[in-house]
Amino acid sequence: MIVNNLCKYNIDCLSNKKLSLNLYQNEIFILMENFNFYSPTEFVFGRDRENESGKYVRKYGGSKVLLHYGSNSAKRSGLLDRVKKSLEAENVEYVELGGVQPNPHDSLVYKGIEVCRKENVNFILAIGGGSAIDSAKAIAMGVPYDGDFWDFYSGKSPKEALPIGTVLTIAAAGSEGSGDSVITKEEGMLKRGAGGNCLRPKFSVLNPQLTTTLPAYQTACGATDIMAHIFERYFTNTREVEVTDRLCEALLLTMIKETPRVIADPTNYDARANIMWAGMVAHNNIVGVGREQDWNSHGIEHELSALYDCAHGAGLAVIMPAWMEYVYRHDVLRFAQMATRVWGCEMNFSNPAVTAREGIKRFRRFLHDIGMPTNFEELGAKESDIPYLVKTFGLGEGETGGFVHLKSEDIENIYRLAVKSKLA
Repeated sequence: MIVNNLCKYNIDCLSNKKLSLNLYQNEIFILMENFNFYSPTEFVFGRDRENESGKYVRKYGGSKVLLHYGSNSAKRSGLLDRVKKSLEAENVEYVELGGVQPNPHDSLVYKGIEVCRKENVNFILAIGGGSAIDSAKAIAMGVPYDGDFWDFYSGKSPKEALPIGTVLTIAAAGSEGSGDSVITKEEGMLKRGAGGNCLRPKFSVLNPQLTTTLPAYQTACGATDIMAHIFERYFTNTREVEVTDRLCEALLLTMIKETPRVIADPTNYDARANIMWAGMVAHNNIVGVGREQDWNSHGIEHELSALYDCAHGAGLAVIMPAWMEYVYRHDVLRFAQMATRVWGCEMNFSNPAVTAREGIKRFRRFLHDIGMPTNFEELGAKESDIPYLVKTFGLGEGETGGFVHLKSEDIENIYRLAVKSKLA
């Protein structure tokens, strides 16, 4: 074990107020943890591969499929028809349930469970981005379960689910390769997550061509989400994890290079392909094995997208730099490592905090340059709602773990940093 002694730098946060040092002193760091890594999804990558969807549904035992998708874009683009044609070629029956919205709601999940039971569906194929996939996973858990599927978003672990496949149209959430799902409960607008290996897709079709029509804003939101998935793993108290550190850094460098390229030229297949694969690798947990992870930025942001129905990536663009400002003193050298290896900052050996803060500044500048909001006002959030956001986060008198353990007052402080954060 290694004891962090970085508090000796006596560094003030950017608001010129010292954070309470009891959050940072006497933290014990551990070495690489034991782990199991299970990633059974078959990835079908490249141009026109959606035309093979039926073959893979049949391969993984599907004979009657629920086609689950979002808006009319899947219809307008012809993608839905191509997938149907591939199913018909394999004599696979299907029923449809569209209407998935961003930050998917529980009401459609309940409807999907009912449809699957009535129609004896034995496979779910999600067509779209993370919202459609997450909704499909919730339905897949709910069909064989006697209780309310929301139990799985309230702490219960799923043991079984209908098999699912995906045809990905947005590189962002990484749900095409993960065992995770996030759903919003309309009563109280609570946004919560569930996870389990039974939710990992049997196959995922990844055709970068399907992302070329995305507006620049959606592309940037997706890129921000991908980077956040990496950072949630990168900021860790686990030491001697050089392999996953370097994998994280490589993915971040890829996103820094490729995101401006696709915003400048949405039809750039090579850049789209790199982003699509990076999005999957960022969240199937290969970059997070053996190390403690954080996920507090995601949890803090979920309250924003639940209340304001903003894009998850846009909310993360506001919250993650604010979280970094608030916690960087916990491990200044890790933030300095991020600054030098990822953002190309020069190391200040006499005062590593200067380097750490420069890295955070460059991250915020990158997000601004790709069109993301950087504070509450730009996101459309209200400072007056902070008490409600803290309440719905649900800590009460407890705390949430991770890179730094946070209490309700810390969550409030991070929101308030996000209110007034500005580009230097």
